[in-house]
Formats: sequence, C-alpha cells, structure tokens
Amino acid sequence: MTDEPDAAAARFDSIPPALWAIALACLAPFPLTAIAYGWGPPDVARPALTIIMNWSGCVLAFIGGVRWGLESGRPKPRAGRLLISVLSPAVALAILFSRHRVADAWVVGGCIGAFLLQWLFDHQVPGSQSRYPRLSTTLTAGACISLAVCLDQALKTGHV
Repeated sequence: MTDEPDAAAARFDSIPPALWAIALACLAPFPLTAIAYGWGPPDVARPALTIIMNWSGCVLAFIGGVRWGLESGRPKPRAGRLLISVLSPAVALAILFSRHRVADAWVVGGCIGAFLLQWLFDHQVPGSQSRYPRLSTTLTAGACISLAVCLDQALKTGHV
C-alpha cells in the first residue's frame, strides 16, 4: 500500500468553519485600522497606524509559532525549518522596534515584505496540509492590502 491516497486526500483538506471564523477575526483589525488611518481624522489616524503595526507584529509572530508547531510535531523536525519559524517573530520585533527610528512608510513596507516572505515560505513547504497555505493566503492578502493602504497614506502625508 502506498501513501498516494493519503497525500491526495491531504491536498483537499476542508477548512472547518470555526477555523475560518478565527482566521477572519484575526484578519478584521487590518482593514478596520487601514480605513481609520487612510480616511480617519488625525486624532484617529495616528493611533490606527500604531495598532496596525502592532497587530502586524503579533500576527507575524503567531504565524511563526504555527510554523514551529507544525514542524516540531513531525517525527524528525528539520532544524532549518525550526530556525526559520523563530526568525518570523524576530523580524516582527525588529520591525516594531524600528518605529520612530525609521520613517513610517519604511516600517509599513517592512511589514508587507515580512508577510510576503512568510507567504512564499508557507507555499514551498513540502508536506504541509493544504488548509495551512490557503489560510495563510487569505491572511496575507488581507494584511498586505490593508498595509498597502497605510503605505499609500504614509507616502501622501509625508511620513516617509
């Protein structure tokens, strides 16, 4: 007996509704704060930018933790993959610590870059459940579109 049927079934994992609900709840702060920063009054916009940057750091760290959990649950965890999963929160922390030292546009751009790099990594991992890349695509798209709105606004307002 081969592993082919199991591998084929794994490609078509359905995503449970509760998991979608959690993913969408995690995603919700991105567009809400992007709208507040992009079109809100100044007393709302500045805190909204802080919130989206901090939330980006939290989500990037969370995704790294998910990756750590998926890899460490393997019978033989791969050291390189474990290292990369630890780099995600480290990069998120570096991005957050660069705030007020580097222009906002660069920090927001760093968040976009970090999400895209994680997404690329998630989609080249062999043997991952199909639901994980699909969920990460949804989260990455929502985060990056929202962060792009913030980047546009930061460039327009001179926060470069």
